[in-house]
Amino acid sequence: MRLTPKNYNLNDPPYVNTIGVPKNGWAAIRFRAENPGVWFMHCHLEKHATWGMDMVLIVKNGSTAATSIRPPPAYMPDC
Repeated sequence: MRLTPKNYNLNDPPYVNTIGVPKNGWAAIRFRAENPGVWFMHCHLEKHATWGMDMVLIVKNGSTAATSIRPPPAYMPDC
């Protein structure tokens, strides 16, 4: 099924992966870190990013190959 703008639910849309935080408030978020990498978490209003309403989560390698980041190829230059 293809969604078209005329079918979007703009009256009471579900909040999926969204946490409302009141002014001067805070939120505690608990999650399972099982996908290694660097993940950017942000407010969906671009202006808020300049106010510091974003963060980076660094998930380190797990104990198995499936939960670890592969090393970069040998031909990649060092940073």
